[in-house]
Amino acid sequence: MNATEDTGDEPDTRTDIMEATYAALCKHGYAGLTMQAIADEFDKTKAVLHYHYDTKEDLLVAFLDYLLDRFLDTVDIDAIDDPEQRLVALVDALLLGTHESRSETDHWEYHTALLEVRAQAPHDDAFREQLTTNYRFVEDAAAAIIEEGIERGVFREVDPARTATWLLATVNGARLHQVTLDADVAEDVREAVVEDWVAWLRRPDTE
Repeated sequence: MNATEDTGDEPDTRTDIMEATYAALCKHGYAGLTMQAIADEFDKTKAVLHYHYDTKEDLLVAFLDYLLDRFLDTVDIDAIDDPEQRLVALVDALLLGTHESRSETDHWEYHTALLEVRAQAPHDDAFREQLTTNYRFVEDAAAAIIEEGIERGVFREVDPARTATWLLATVNGARLHQVTLDADVAEDVREAVVEDWVAWLRRPDTE
């Protein structure tokens, strides 16, 4: 690397790498994802990637962590006071996407690629650990919303942790079916969760 070449020290370089990883993952999938394919998606060399990450695995673990940070930046559910509206906002964010610059097609292309990354987790401790961290964070957030709704008299008396686990299993199952079956199920599941389940969760005396 010559003295004038960017070594990736700028504050925005890591974000650029993550966005390039997103684009390359959607385009090539996990199997076709290489450091060069990622470098091709931004205006710096492959050497910059290796300056920050030794391997594709290291970069993808960082990418999974970045997704959690991005989720927090784009889903400001804490700004919503009503627990029911907050829970619906969380479901929409998880199931339908939150990134303003992504089209619906890009959203599902991304989840198709992410499914390939998830498929490595049974054999890769680093992937499994980071995916578990992301999952636990969202599960805890859902449980906290449900618990607050119960305390404020908005929701029925249910087990917040167990209910959150069920909700995420439903959402994750819908995403899996959306990208692996010849069926458009995401919107139907969203309607069932919001119009049927959340409506049931609401205490009858609050209507």
